[in-house]
Amino acid sequence: MTILERQDDGAIARLTMNQPEKLNALSDGMLEALQTALDDIAEDNSIRVVTLAGEGKAFCAGHDLKEMTQGRQAEDGGKAYFADLFARCSKLMRTIRDLPQPVIALPHGIATAAGCQLVATCDLAVAATGTRFGVNGVNIGLFCSTPMVALSRNIPRKQAFEMLTTGEFIETDRAIELGLINRAVPHDALRAAGDDLAHTIAAKLGAAVKIGKQAFYKQLEMGLDDAYAFTGDVMVENMMWRDTEEGISAFIEKRTPEWSQD
Repeated sequence: MTILERQDDGAIARLTMNQPEKLNALSDGMLEALQTALDDIAEDNSIRVVTLAGEGKAFCAGHDLKEMTQGRQAEDGGKAYFADLFARCSKLMRTIRDLPQPVIALPHGIATAAGCQLVATCDLAVAATGTRFGVNGVNIGLFCSTPMVALSRNIPRKQAFEMLTTGEFIETDRAIELGLINRAVPHDALRAAGDDLAHTIAAKLGAAVKIGKQAFYKQLEMGLDDAYAFTGDVMVENMMWRDTEEGISAFIEKRTPEWSQD
């Protein structure tokens, strides 16, 4: 059985975590499979959008606690293993952010701890109604410090801190209100809703979406003046493209643009 399935539909790559018996936990194998798939997609100019879903009852239940317990058997009590594990997980999250293509999470059931981090890291998220989100490591004595990075960059800090310190879950209505997800749909409509959003984005000029995603995250880390200076330069570069000139002309002339780029 393949623990991560990839199905391409034109310009859309659908990734599905397929370890339902482990609630699609971010095991060593799952981390490796996701990292490999995303590294391949980053180099695939035919792919414009990625969707990420989970098979079975849950989207992702976070790290594999059984594997983590096994790691403790090392002479150092697992310190080197844990450092490597969290470094690999952090690399995966950075890969999603740095990927040229937008990534849409499609959570259902539960998205907990590193699974919630995965949702927060993705550029967009459409959830099945009733999905429960939590950074609940504190309930077992492990503060979700790395999931906190993505979560605190998605939702207001006091709400993030409350989730982190209480271990309590929120459902889709609250997740929408806080900005963790874009919208919720009935479970049986989840894949279709994800495809609709992916197709909408994939229909745009791919180079414009790519430069826009890069600029979006870079400007967030800047002060206001630097952000305007940086994004002004990005827009100048974008305006100089032949395809952008064609897109503007087509809009003025009320016709479909004839773009040369993918």
